[in-house]
Amino acid sequence: MRCILVSVPDSESHGRTTLADYRTALSTPRARRPMVASLLARLPIAMIGISALLYVQHQTGSFAIAGLVSASALLGVSVGSVVQGRIIDRFGPTRPLLLVSTVFAVIMTGLVLAIEAKAPSPVLIALAAGIGISEPMTGTASRALWGRLLPAGSTRNAAFSYEAISMEVFFILGPGLAGVLVTAPWPGTGIVLGASCMITGAVMFALSPAVREWGPAEKSKRRLLGALASPGMRTLALAALGFGIVLGFVEVAVPAAAEAAGHLAIGGLLLSLWSVSSVGFGIAYSLKPWPRTMRLRLPVLLAVFGVLVAMLALPTSLWGLALALLAAGALITPQSTTHSTTIEIVAPKGTAAEAFGWVLTSITLGLALGQSVSGYLSEHYGPPSAFVAAAVCALVVSCVVWFLRGTIRQPLPDESRGASMAA
Repeated sequence: MRCILVSVPDSESHGRTTLADYRTALSTPRARRPMVASLLARLPIAMIGISALLYVQHQTGSFAIAGLVSASALLGVSVGSVVQGRIIDRFGPTRPLLLVSTVFAVIMTGLVLAIEAKAPSPVLIALAAGIGISEPMTGTASRALWGRLLPAGSTRNAAFSYEAISMEVFFILGPGLAGVLVTAPWPGTGIVLGASCMITGAVMFALSPAVREWGPAEKSKRRLLGALASPGMRTLALAALGFGIVLGFVEVAVPAAAEAAGHLAIGGLLLSLWSVSSVGFGIAYSLKPWPRTMRLRLPVLLAVFGVLVAMLALPTSLWGLALALLAAGALITPQSTTHSTTIEIVAPKGTAAEAFGWVLTSITLGLALGQSVSGYLSEHYGPPSAFVAAAVCALVVSCVVWFLRGTIRQPLPDESRGASMAA
């Protein structure tokens, strides 16, 4: 793999923003309607995953089975995000989002009926995969839309930071709502409510004027790798994979720790805690990011995140675990923002939606792997073993990203052509 360095503008190297940049981005007139719709569509993203996990565990009594079902859905998302991203880049978001929203509604209904009927695990796993594939990628389209509405620079970076920070707000609300709703008279309330919210928001986003003006791109054939033709995109995808693995471990181990303490419903609330610190620290971090250069930021943030997650294995009470989660959560939004801003540097021209899809794919693959292994470790060896395993994975991946840090630069001309030239 070639590692030829080229210079990049300061805004790309540092990704620094100001509060004025946030105000400018969020007050863009044509962005208001799709921004509100995107908020509605993305609000239940964390809620659906945790609701499905807790719902299946409630019906089957097994965190291992619940982890496999949740992981299957994430694997589906990993495929659907890239496929939908390519289609959105090619045809615009409106028709693809309307189509997948319909498919998502049908398969989600099938999964709920299967869970209620106590269908065999393979059936639940297959339906969960279908849900993941068809989940409307409104976030992908929303992130790419900012690139069309705002000029390159600190204002656009502020919009990307807003996307990452708003996602963390949803991770605060989602798990907490899921944890509460699983105790409702019907434990499937959370997953149905979340799906309804996601579908409504996706349709509203797809039909908003600014999105409907996003017409089909010029016809051109693409190579199979698409955005991954850039070495920097491959390095970014690896960093996102490590980030997702850590999240996956924690998202299963924390509810398992809560159940072991006799307070299952508190598991979702505990997960919300580490998003609280993530939002607060994420805003401050975007004003003065560290390390200053993107190529250093990816491995350093992941390594520190792993060390903080390892600390989750130390507390002997849920109160102690809550405090440790607040500390570890501080590094979530900085990584999400860094991933989004790095796309501006490393993605070949015309692949914005697909590039973000690859980041989502990497994170969801990591989540699937982390959740699957974490469910087994938590059930057989206890939650602390899962936290330690998560930290080890983070440190290993961060070391590899460190050695590949030189690829975080603008694609060379032949790499940009490789993503869009005729096959």
